[in-house]
Amino acid sequence: MQNNSILKKNLIDELGLGALPQEKQDELIAKMGEVITKKIYLETMENLSETDKEELVKMLDAEAESEKIEEFLKGKIENYEEIVKKIIDDFKEEIKEAANKFDDKYKE
Repeated sequence: MQNNSILKKNLIDELGLGALPQEKQDELIAKMGEVITKKIYLETMENLSETDKEELVKMLDAEAESEKIEEFLKGKIENYEEIVKKIIDDFKEEIKEAANKFDDKYKE
């Protein structure tokens, strides 16, 4: 999916991971992707009716294509894309803040 490639490149650039070996970049991006996916899932479930939650769970259990799931969510949740963007932006800020705290702690 092209959006995933753009997101991956964006995370690498914004978080300054470009100097890391490709294998380490891939590992970190995979872990960050898992966290973002979980955050999106939790926010999504809060915004769905009980019936829609059941439908989503059925789709996930049936391993529906991600595009189909995304279209379902866009149809059920007002401003879905903005919600996802905010979650990603907030996550990036959390990572940047954590990195800055780490840098400040170990600078002398």
